[in-house]
Amino acid sequence: MVKVAPSILSADFCNLERDIRRVSSADWLHVDVMDGMFVPNLTIGVPVVESIRRHTDMFLDVHLMIDKPARFIQQFAKAGADLLSVHLEADHPAHIADALRAMEDCGVKKAVALRPITSASAVLPYLGQVDMVLVMTVEPGFGGQKFMEHQLDTIREVRALIDKYDPSCQLEVDGGVGPANAQTVIDAGATVLVAGSAVYGAEDPAAAIAALRG
Repeated sequence: MVKVAPSILSADFCNLERDIRRVSSADWLHVDVMDGMFVPNLTIGVPVVESIRRHTDMFLDVHLMIDKPARFIQQFAKAGADLLSVHLEADHPAHIADALRAMEDCGVKKAVALRPITSASAVLPYLGQVDMVLVMTVEPGFGGQKFMEHQLDTIREVRALIDKYDPSCQLEVDGGVGPANAQTVIDAGATVLVAGSAVYGAEDPAAAIAALRG
């Protein structure tokens, strides 16, 4: 079954514990970390992840949209992340490898993420090492953006590479996913759907989560 990971970027941060409970029927909780450098926005850091961990036992899918992510792997792992995604565009490949080794040492699941400007083939050196590939279908940095239809080709290409080289690897899609396109994204090969406004903007978040699963 496809997993759904609501993004707390669309939650009410003054009522974050309440809004985490509102999506408790989801499979994962997606946490967007932005540093104002890799992306032009600033969101949350280690202390907030620590607080979230104290108030939920949901699987924490922590998406690091930060420059030189290897510096912070240990801190986010200790804060309670279950999975960490690092962007291939955020550092030199040797340092991305360092970040993945740090995740291994910390015992968290490992993922690499691709911006829309990055080709599917960029994941090839990492298949067999990672638990998940994250394909962005918007430019990272802001919630509520429109889904980039051309990224369906990237999803399909990454799916084919995963099927060939690492069939157990998850394929997560993040950006503009909602009820109108969820099935198309699933058909293209996604196994995890990140959804922010499509869940938190719904009158019934639990029903929205169920609908996204198809």
